Amino acid sequence: MSRSGAEIDSCDQTQLQRVQNEPNQDLSCCTYVLWFFSIVIIGLTFPFTIWFCFKTVAEYERAIIFRVGRLLPGGPKGPGLFFIIPCIDDINVVDLRTLSFDVPPQEILSKDSVTVTVDAVVYFRVSDPTMAIINVENYKRSTELLAATTLRNVLGTKTLAEVLSHREEISNTLQSLLDDATDPWGVKVERVEIKDVRLPKQMQRAMAAEAEASREARAKVIAAEGEQNASRALKEAADIIAESPNALQLRYLQTLNSISAEKNSTIIFPLPIDIMAGFMKK
Repeated sequence: MSRSGAEIDSCDQTQLQRVQNEPNQDLSCCTYVLWFFSIVIIGLTFPFTIWFCFKTVAEYERAIIFRVGRLLPGGPKGPGLFFIIPCIDDINVVDLRTLSFDVPPQEILSKDSVTVTVDAVVYFRVSDPTMAIINVENYKRSTELLAATTLRNVLGTKTLAEVLSHREEISNTLQSLLDDATDPWGVKVERVEIKDVRLPKQMQRAMAAEAEASREARAKVIAAEGEQNASRALKEAADIIAESPNALQLRYLQTLNSISAEKNSTIIFPLPIDIMAGFMKK
């Protein structure tokens, strides 16, 4: 029967803890022989070789030591000064600071059959130096390849509108998937951000024409609504003036007052429309 991914990861972590905690007596006889001769060489060449026996790592680094190819118990060394045997010890220094890399631009076919080019940036750090060295050959390169593949898989299930408007949601989904996948490697993905979404030139022109046509349609509708409201206001004003004939004379006087305020030489004599209506009837 096949085992699930969670069971496999649990077994790997258990085996790793057993390797880290196993005692030194489990080492082979050849290892003891090499260790003995290395100590003898260091003693004979003292104090010249003492400078190669002490190593230091910075506060943000940890050292993973392999003695004759086997992981030393006790976990990562550092920060500070520690002792090694140069002849049989191999050191791997791991940086614990947050690292970042740019995901190369990926050409993705969206759910609505639109080709877009998307690039992103990923921030991650090493949470377990021992697992990052033992469980994966190159944790940074592996994380970069996995990020590019996950970006293509996730955006392939989204439409163009969702890619453009739901960037934060897509970033959170990418961060969660990458964090779960890189957890057996001792890597913690802290943040994923989509930097840019580029469309083909033809698609950009089509979207610009669609947006321009939509704006023109909205402008025509707004102008028509304004004319409709203005006609209603004029009709209400005409009804009010028709109820009182003197209101029309007052309106004439207001018009003359506004014209005379401009200091021009034009003289306007208002002609009552009622008089013209009488002639028109005859």
